[in-house]
Amino acid sequence: MSIEQNKLSNVLLSPVVSEKSTIAAEDSNRFVFKVQTVATKLEIKKAVELMFEVEVETVQVLNVKGKVKRFGRSLGKRSDWKKAYVKLKAGHDIDFASA
Repeated sequence: MSIEQNKLSNVLLSPVVSEKSTIAAEDSNRFVFKVQTVATKLEIKKAVELMFEVEVETVQVLNVKGKVKRFGRSLGKRSDWKKAYVKLKAGHDIDFASA
């Protein structure tokens, strides 16, 4: 595995499994991933194509701000993270059960 492939394998942290992401996958062939906060759209596209052997049409990213939560008397803050919506070309699909 080359250095670039090794770097790309660390870009995707996990798939986001929620009701909203499931509906997006069914309706518009769009999958949601939690990615590194420094990852670019091009890196995310290459990482998805490398990991799942599919063709990516578009990538949309957004930064999710961590919530402020109370722990007893003290306040805490959850970490900020980046979410990527990856739309696949027609005829391609990702099956997380077998991946």
